[in-house]
This record gives sequence, structure tokens and C-alpha cells, in this order.
Amino acid sequence: MNAERSWLWTWDWSAEDDSHAHIVYFRRTLTLERVPQTLPLRISADSRYKLYVNGSFVQEGPQKALDLREWFVDTAQLAPYLKQGENVLAVEVLRYGAQGKVNDSLLRTKIPCLYLEADAFSLACGKEWKCSVNREIRIVGETTDPAPIQAQEEVNASGTYAHWKEPGYDDSLWQKVRAYLPVQDIPVADAPGNLVERTVPYMRLGAGRFQDISSGDKAFAPLLSGEGSVTIPAHTTTSVELSAGEEQCAYLLYAFAGGKDARVTTLCSECYCYPQEPAVNEKGERVEVSPRKGDRTDAVNGVLLGHTSTYTVAGYGTMERSEHYEPFWMRTFRYVRLTVETGEEPLTILDFSFRTTGYPLEVVTQVETSDPSHAPIWDISVRTLRRCMHDTYMDCPFYEQLQYAMDSRSEILYTYALSADDRLARQTMEAFRRSQRPDGLLNCDAPTVQSNVIPGFSIYYILMVHDHMMYFGDKALIRLHLSAIDRILGFFDAHLTPLGLVGKVGGTLFHHRYWSYIDWSEKWDTGMPNSGSAGDGSIVMESLLYLYGLEKGAELARFVGRNDQAAEYLQRADSLKAAIRSHAMGVYHGIPMVQDGPGMEEYSVHAQVFAVLTGLVTPEEGKKMLCATIGNREQAQSSVAFMFYLFRALEICGWYEKTDELWELWRGMVRHHLTTCVENGTDERSDCHAWASLICYELPSTVLGVRPAAPGYEKILVRPVPGYLTYASGTVHTPKGDVQVSWRKEDEELKLIVNCADSLRERLVIEA
Repeated sequence: MNAERSWLWTWDWSAEDDSHAHIVYFRRTLTLERVPQTLPLRISADSRYKLYVNGSFVQEGPQKALDLREWFVDTAQLAPYLKQGENVLAVEVLRYGAQGKVNDSLLRTKIPCLYLEADAFSLACGKEWKCSVNREIRIVGETTDPAPIQAQEEVNASGTYAHWKEPGYDDSLWQKVRAYLPVQDIPVADAPGNLVERTVPYMRLGAGRFQDISSGDKAFAPLLSGEGSVTIPAHTTTSVELSAGEEQCAYLLYAFAGGKDARVTTLCSECYCYPQEPAVNEKGERVEVSPRKGDRTDAVNGVLLGHTSTYTVAGYGTMERSEHYEPFWMRTFRYVRLTVETGEEPLTILDFSFRTTGYPLEVVTQVETSDPSHAPIWDISVRTLRRCMHDTYMDCPFYEQLQYAMDSRSEILYTYALSADDRLARQTMEAFRRSQRPDGLLNCDAPTVQSNVIPGFSIYYILMVHDHMMYFGDKALIRLHLSAIDRILGFFDAHLTPLGLVGKVGGTLFHHRYWSYIDWSEKWDTGMPNSGSAGDGSIVMESLLYLYGLEKGAELARFVGRNDQAAEYLQRADSLKAAIRSHAMGVYHGIPMVQDGPGMEEYSVHAQVFAVLTGLVTPEEGKKMLCATIGNREQAQSSVAFMFYLFRALEICGWYEKTDELWELWRGMVRHHLTTCVENGTDERSDCHAWASLICYELPSTVLGVRPAAPGYEKILVRPVPGYLTYASGTVHTPKGDVQVSWRKEDEELKLIVNCADSLRERLVIEA
């Protein structure tokens, strides 16, 4: 049987409509004499859909598009939700307009649409569907900057859509859908007509409830268990602050009875914090100061700040059949403040809960060490990684929800170490490959609506591909990405100065074409070394990143047999090393060191770290350089973002015991009652940033020492690095199978035990 396909939308959609975000409802009735064992429906939409059957949520999608050449399509299984007799299929489509304020992480085409495909019951027949634009919902931006999600809602419900997802609703006033003409209306070579299957799993969904009341009206307590309700009298204003117990990514769910015209305001927040008075700059202008953060649970002295949505109750709900509300986009929160203002009628809140969402990460690896502080750090780090994994990796789910290259490279390694799952990693690398610009650089975040380039972030993409080579050894994937890698390296080669160093390729954010971000160091107000605004504007860290990219690019090329390309990269690397030694080395307290800028007497931890990672200096020289800079307040220090690379340098230099001191940053997070990891140790803007989930790599891959010794994990290295620890044991999940490691220090000797399946033993390379 040939499948029926339809591209649907409303007839009354205008250019003005497409300049704002809107939610459009689609509905059809299906009468069944018997329920089929299986009933698949292929579905997609521009920008996003949520599918329901008989009022029950089925799934959301599609996967975020990577570019405007292809669009993802899903398959939904309807049979489990159907019943004999009348059934209702309902689809909500969130359309972010082709113009106007947008959700930066969601691409969109010029054509708003819902796509349906089925081969039974005429499910995809446009004549059977009706639609309505819900103009009672206004999609607005977040009040906290920067926050380009554009997903908050202001809703003035009237009852027009009461129970529209369920049988019995009167849709006689809804319009018939417009069916686009294939080819004429919908391009087949580009998005959205060029449909491809999703490449990542569907998100994992779960039921969630708030755990306790942190502040406010205790009358809301019955909502915690879900076994009671709360009634707010007429002409009353009250509020409550609810704790979810830990940071969540979830869809909020409300159920009301009565309460016509009551206004329910919801503020989602990551933590309690302490607002600061505005400062006065050198021009005498008042400047807002970020709130101070400490104990995240301090409801007595702290306040909740965050994103706000409002819902004005229609009043049609009863105790038997409530008025439901579910904002379209997920919310990120640990605390929620619910403020209710009733009008002429009392309002009964029958339920307030949430449906959790996120990538189905299966954590298999488990590690225990002699440091008792590691267990709670591991707990908050794994949770942070989970919250930052959806159909893309995210820098932070609360503020931006963008997939940045530097963040994602670390998140991918943490995922490999915990689960050996590369499905989301493949999506990430492909998103960045497709973002390549004519000059060779990639967008620093992808997929994204906006152009945003950080030159060094293109190197982190190269590292992603190299990591995948080591863990999975997929030569076809490497060949696909090598041309993009060559063009990236070509960009830096084309921007070498007469000194042989990478010249000025960026500058400060918002003031230059590209942003030369390196790290959020306290001494770098703009995230980049001061040399970027002095001298010739060149930053030695960008030369070091280029050098690292050349070295890893050579290994990739050699692995797929492109030996001439590998040799060229290594020759360029040798020349660059010579240039750095000649023009960007100084002496600090008698120690030869790499400068932040050529001839500039500033020496960041970052430059010394990459001098070690690239082999520019010996491990012995590198240790002296790190000793002179780590903790030295005269020099720029690493923030959370850069700690992965600092830990690698300490390992290479044989100074891994120094990590005991560095873990103190995470111990502070635990003491401050965080349930996820902070973005940085300076202003701590975000409380959930997975580049900080460092322990997910350190314990299995360094402390237990299990990592690939050859591409594709053909050789499994077991080389524990004890550092300050006296004991560690655990199971590390690799793409080839599980490896159990246990070691203990006894009289300065390491007693090591390694167990694995017999099929893995010949792969082991044990170094103790």
C-alpha cells in the first residue's frame, strides 16, 4: 500500500504572523471498530510539534535541523493510545517565524508546516484535519540576558480550546487545513521537503513532583504528593516557592478548577541568590551587578530570580474534568515560585507537577576512590551532563540551550567515559561540519540561527573528531570530516604573520567580526587575553590551538592513509613551534615561559598548559611553568571551562597530586548545596554547565586509567594515575566491553587488579 503524505498549514497565515512565534493546533477525529496492533504515523513540523492521542502525550520533535538542506522526520506509534470508537489525534505546532525574535538553537525555513505520512485510515489526508491558530498564547523572551530561548508564555485563556485534544470537542468553527502542493510549494532538495530520519534517540520522559515548600503559603502542601488540592479564595493574592529537590529540565503541568480570570504567574529559577546594588562606572553611570551566589538553598536571606510566564485561567475546569495547561517548551528549574491572584471566583489548583525530559543517557561506568568528596561531586556532575543532553548538547539549559564546540568536546568525552554512546556526538560533529564558513572557520555554536564565530572553537571540533577516532575508529566518518578540518587549518595558515605566528583573527565580543574567547578568567574581562587588545592584537593561545589542531589532524590523516597530508601538517607544526619558541617565549622568575602575546610579559596558565599538551616543552619544563603560574594571582588562572586541559597537563607533567587542590572548586559547589555544576568560579552565572562535569572523565579515564591506546579502542590502556589518592576501584564501560580496575597504594607501591572478559584480555595494555 502506498503511503499518503501531506504538508499542512492554515489558510489565514500572514506575513505578520510569521514575524512572531505562534502555536497552531491541528486536530482530526478517527473512529475505529477495532484497535489495530500497530499504527505508525510519520510526522514532522517547522519549527516543533507535540503529538497527543485522546489527550495523552505521545512525543515531541522533530530533532533540531542541522542546516536548511535537510529536515528531520519522526515515526510515532499511535496504537497504544487508541480505543474502540471515537479517537482524537491532536498536534500542537510551535512556529518560530522566519523573521523577528527567535529561539537561536532552532533553525526554521520560510515555510511553516506540519508534515504527516501514513498508509492506513487516511491519517495523513488533509481533508480530514482541521486547524486553529491559538492567539490567546503570546510567546515572549526571557527577562534575564543573555537568554535567547524565546520560550516564555503569556496566556489569556478563554475556554475556546477547552479539552480540544479529547473526543467530544466541537471543532465546527475551526478551519479546514491548507494542503501544500508538493514541489510547487514544498522544495524537495532543501528543508523542509528533503526529509531524513532522526539520528538521535527520542528523549526520555518521566513523571516528576515538587518535593517541598521552601518559602511561602503552606496551604499548597497537598500539591506535593499529588493526592490533594489547594483552593485560593476570591480576591486573594498568595504565593509559594516550591523545590524540585534538584535541577530539572521538564514540561510544567497545571490543572485547575474554577477561578475564572485568576492570574497564575510562574517564575522558574536555578537557586536562591543575593541581589547586589548597582555599581557606578568611571563615567558615573549606574551599572547592574550580577547577583551574588552562595548557599543555593538559602530561602531565608536569598531571593529567586529567573524566567517568568503567566496564565490567566479561563474557569471552565471542574473537580471531575480540570482545565489543563502545559507550556510548549521545556523549563529548567530547581525552584518555582507560583503566584496566584484570584478575581471574582475562587481557584482550585488540582495539580502542579512536571514531566521530565532529556537524552536517554545510560550511565554504566561507576568509580569509587579514597577521597570521600568525590562521590557527591560525581553525583552533581552526572546530573549536570544529563541536563545538558537533549537532541543536541547544551552549554546551559537555563540560559542559552546552545551547542558550543568547546563545551561539546568535553561533554562528548564525558559521555564516552560513562556510556560509550556516540549517537549524540555524531550529530554534534555533523552540525559543526555543516556550519563551515567560506573562510574555513566554523560557527562556534551549531545548529544556530545566528552567525557567531570564535576562531579557536574550530580546533575543538577537530579534537572531537580525533576523540571519536580513538574511541570508535570509524574511518568513513573521519574521511567525511577531513575536508572541513583541512579548511580550518588552512584558515589559520593563511593568517600567519611574518613572525610565523597566528595573527589577529578576532577581538572582543560585539566589537569585532570574530570573538577570540579563550576562557572566563578573572583577569580577562572579555574572556580573552589582554594581548588581543594590545600590540599587534595577536594571541599566542590561538597559535597554540592551531598547533594542537595540526598535530591531531596529522593523526587523523595518517589513520585513513593520507600520509602526505599528515606529513604536511607536521611540517607546519614544526615551523609553528619554532616561531613560538623564537617570538613568544619570555622569562618569568627565572623560568622560560610562553607569553600571552608575542613580546608581552603576561603568562597565563592557559598558555603553559597548551605548551605541555602540544609538546612544545618537555614534561619537566612544563611542570616548572605550571608551578610558576597555577595559583599565582599575577597571572590569568583557568576557570571551570579550561580545567579539563589543565588536568591533562598535570597528568603529563607527573604532578597529578595537584588536582586535590583544584577539586576544591567542586567541593565548594557541594558545600553550597548545588545539585549541578556551575559555569565558572567567577560570577557563577549558570548553575548547570556540563563542561564542569570533569570528574566523569577523570575518575574512569585517569584515576582508573582506562582509555583507548589505539584508534577504535583496538588496544585498551590501563594506566592508573593515583595522584594524591590511596585507593580506587570501579567498572569502566568501553565500546569493546567493561573493564574492572582496582588499585591500592602500599608502601609507595601500586597494587593493581584488572578484570575483563576473556575476549578483551589480548587488547589490554597495562602500565602500572
